[in-house]
Amino acid sequence: MRRTVLVAVLAASGLVAACASMMEDKSMSFFITSANPGKGGDLGGLAGADAFCKQLATAAGQGNKNWRAYLSTEPAGSQGAVHARDRIGKGPWYNAKGEMIAANLDELHGNNKLTKETNIDEKGQVVKGFGDPAPYAHDIMTGSGPDGRAVGGATCNNWTASSGGSAMVGHHDRKGTNPDPVANVSWNASHKTAGCSLPELARSGSAGYFYCFAAR
Repeated sequence: MRRTVLVAVLAASGLVAACASMMEDKSMSFFITSANPGKGGDLGGLAGADAFCKQLATAAGQGNKNWRAYLSTEPAGSQGAVHARDRIGKGPWYNAKGEMIAANLDELHGNNKLTKETNIDEKGQVVKGFGDPAPYAHDIMTGSGPDGRAVGGATCNNWTASSGGSAMVGHHDRKGTNPDPVANVSWNASHKTAGCSLPELARSGSAGYFYCFAAR
């Protein structure tokens, strides 16, 4: 009798786990912006960048989530640094095609599933990178180091500058300058740009795009 009950409990537990897996929300919770708001590195600060993420997600039918730009800022006045990794929740995150790109923060900043084919925009389209006709758009603004924390002098004045300054960018296609296949981190930290205007960003292969995550 006791064995029968134990078997029944284990079977029920397996059923619950299976149902939970089936019910997991795999709708879009991550994307690269398909456009820049129009002022290069001036995104209107973090609030403006978040609003742009929300705008694009809403147009794609996913506006009912807490969208955050994956951007870091440096200390300013009494405000300390803000780290991109601290803004986006704990995961998991899925792209517009329902493919998981990372289960949690450790995986996102380690052995994630980001490739040119999975690192897509909110419309489910692949962003131009190496191997595509120029101009490239594979430099994605983050202002962050490999661990997702702020990098000094690389945030376009905390995303309010459209001239001068610089932005840390990652390569969405995982190719080019400073790819790091061992740590698997070049998606968010490859090099700094020549400046923060759209023409200056374009010089190194950026269209001023950035990553958006739904904080879970």
